[in-house]
Amino acid sequence: MTRTLVVVGHGMVGHRLVRALRDRDRAGAWRIVVLAEEPRAAYDRVGLSSYADSWDAAQLALDGCEYSGDEGVDLRLGDPVVEVDRENRVVTTAGGVRQPYDALVLATGSRPFVPPVPGHDLPGCFTYRTIEDLDAIRAAAGAGGGVGVVVGGGLLGLEAANLLRRLGLRTHVVELAPRLMPLQVDEGGGAVLRRLVEQLDITVHCGVSTREVTAKGDGLRVALSDDTELPAGVVVFSAGVRPRDELARASGLAVAERGGVLVDLACRTSDPDIYAVGEVAAVEGRCYGLVGPGYAMAEVVADRLVGGTATFPGADTATKLKLLGVDVASFGDAHATSEGALEVVHNDPVSGCYKKLVVSDDAGTLLGGVLVGDASSYATLRPLVGRPLPADPGSLIAPAGAAGSGVGVDALPADAQVCSCNGVTKGRIQDAIVVDGCADVPAIKACTRAGTACGSCVPMLKQLLASCGVEQSKALCEHFEQSRAELFEIVRATRVRTFSELVARHGRGRGCDICKPVVASILASLGAGHVLEGEQASLQDTNDRFLANMQRNGTYSVVPRVPGGEITPDGLIAIAEVARDFGLYTKITGGQRIDLFGATVDQLPRIWRRLVDAGFESGHAYGKALRTVKSCVGSTWCRYGVQDSVGLAIELELRYRGLRSPHKIKAAVSGCARECAEARSKDFGVIATEEGWNLYVGGNGGFRPRHADLLVSGVDKDTLVRIIDRFLMFYVRTADRLQRTSAWIEAMEGGLDHLREVVVEDRLGICAELEEAMAAHVAGYTDEWRGVLEDPEKLARFTSFVNAPGVPDPSISFRAERGQRVPVLLPVPDVSARTEPAEVRR
Repeated sequence: MTRTLVVVGHGMVGHRLVRALRDRDRAGAWRIVVLAEEPRAAYDRVGLSSYADSWDAAQLALDGCEYSGDEGVDLRLGDPVVEVDRENRVVTTAGGVRQPYDALVLATGSRPFVPPVPGHDLPGCFTYRTIEDLDAIRAAAGAGGGVGVVVGGGLLGLEAANLLRRLGLRTHVVELAPRLMPLQVDEGGGAVLRRLVEQLDITVHCGVSTREVTAKGDGLRVALSDDTELPAGVVVFSAGVRPRDELARASGLAVAERGGVLVDLACRTSDPDIYAVGEVAAVEGRCYGLVGPGYAMAEVVADRLVGGTATFPGADTATKLKLLGVDVASFGDAHATSEGALEVVHNDPVSGCYKKLVVSDDAGTLLGGVLVGDASSYATLRPLVGRPLPADPGSLIAPAGAAGSGVGVDALPADAQVCSCNGVTKGRIQDAIVVDGCADVPAIKACTRAGTACGSCVPMLKQLLASCGVEQSKALCEHFEQSRAELFEIVRATRVRTFSELVARHGRGRGCDICKPVVASILASLGAGHVLEGEQASLQDTNDRFLANMQRNGTYSVVPRVPGGEITPDGLIAIAEVARDFGLYTKITGGQRIDLFGATVDQLPRIWRRLVDAGFESGHAYGKALRTVKSCVGSTWCRYGVQDSVGLAIELELRYRGLRSPHKIKAAVSGCARECAEARSKDFGVIATEEGWNLYVGGNGGFRPRHADLLVSGVDKDTLVRIIDRFLMFYVRTADRLQRTSAWIEAMEGGLDHLREVVVEDRLGICAELEEAMAAHVAGYTDEWRGVLEDPEKLARFTSFVNAPGVPDPSISFRAERGQRVPVLLPVPDVSARTEPAEVRR
């Protein structure tokens, strides 16, 4: 007979349990009823901070989280369990529903811990745990205040601080411990982390507690134990979590001394019919606040429910995080508590990099480690914990490019875990490749689940494919067998100037949304005319098609170029007048430009005309091209400046403007080592010294933050510009589709050393050719906005409706927010019942 499993809670671990049991229960012995407190199905709570990238909850949804079409799973949202009747094996929900069970799994997770600070429950105080929490914080930040305070400097505290910073608040972090992230990093790593965080204009208060929060005027005031008082519009408490074990306590189940439902290695509670998994479970008395151990518990329970004998294998508590664009990782005995442990440290405060390995007293066995600023070696070091070191420990954390530095995937034993989230070993992945025939990363993911959780092991999956002799396809898409770099050389050599000719001669079919924009970019890089000229117009994606960035509600943003961030008062007035006359929302961007939001398609040419007449041109914010060259004020104004960073930034931005490339390019110039322009987070960054200019390349402040690497140092300006010319042209010619410079260098055989050989030492003998190509670009540059304004055929593209030019878009409305007009997307009117012809959107 079919039995009923009730799962209380539908977070990531609860969902994993349901999927694991459905995979194992081929005979259909179990019917699963999931009773959830939250109003939405399971989502990626580990990636909660990424919600602020789009404010679209659907982006966080887990695969198959609603079990559509699965009659064996009954998901009930928004009705939490409030009582467990163990004697009769029935649970009761807040809505009064009584649900019998044959087996019960508590997957209630944890709740945020809010210190008993007076005033913690005042309006404007929040926790950081759910999508609803982030929505509330966003609304409060928009209401005013200007300052945000985060109580707690751990992982979630720093993520909360990043959110407040992104919402435009001046942010403070208050941490009781003497350093940030005290559980993960040591004193040295904490010092580097603090310095990197403070460089982002976040004020850090360590070694102090929050005394009270009081209402004052329209905001709040946060009093600290050192008598500091911080005015705030938003206060976020992120001081840890506590297991949600209320149901267990009320029903008489055994709980651990420090909280959590006490379970054995089978994840079974003191009642043999009840299990607990995830953050609420205390396995032999210990709770784990990580998703990896929770997934392992879910697999154990699923196995037990179908008659298996699985036991909890223990937990890898290693963590690798990206906080505020800073890599932080810790693994094993990070604090060197083992008897006789030795610490091997590489500390470079100038580059913001701290690495520590904890080894046995004979320096032969790796016990743990801490990485701050550069965690690229985490994937290969973590699996070596408890194992003999393959090389001298100092060489394993030496700076990239140093002799003998690093450790490769071949050094890992077969039983080393590559994917700690899902417990997948190197040997299992090799079997998937060699025995099961997995020939790419998606196939490995489907076969082993490696790389399907946090994704930090994906680079190693690629390395394992290569080590097993599997050649990865370089085909751009189904229409071209060549890579982007190979297509670039074909176009350059054959002088093909249209997509149709290229696909006819060197590809097949009609093309797709992958290859068409790539070829369009190649043609633009090689000077094949305006991007909206003839056939090229049909190749562009939405942003390039309208030379503006489409926003989420269908309007567009306009970003005029402001070279180096320098702008005259007349220029400011001109932009302000355009924004006022067209009712546009204005914002100063992180790249030192002014963004004008809310323009409709038909308004774009009129806005461009006003800006072009005032001396502005396209800032290419919409294109895979050079965006900005950010600068500090340099020696012109700053008492610390040693070189004219503004003048150089302007020169570089005007030189490389309009350069089409595989991905966007950002740059910066800092006038001294204090790095106020954040040059080391850019695709290329220049820092002034007394001896000349230092050039850093391959930085990235985006989805996968990475510090740039030093390419050359102490060079004069002419030499600097020549090397940047070569670097950019080499990137444009050889990088893959949508590959940032950071990933391009990492994937390059020989890495930075090879790049230096090519663009500095000219080992391939192509530097003159690269310089010539850049010179041709500089000489041939024309403004794309002006090109549209001077061509009636191109201008005709910019109408909202083909047969009704000038008619406003009825799906766009506006509301007031912080004194400006902000567009709102309204439902599109139903025109299906109209008798007159419907308007046709372009």
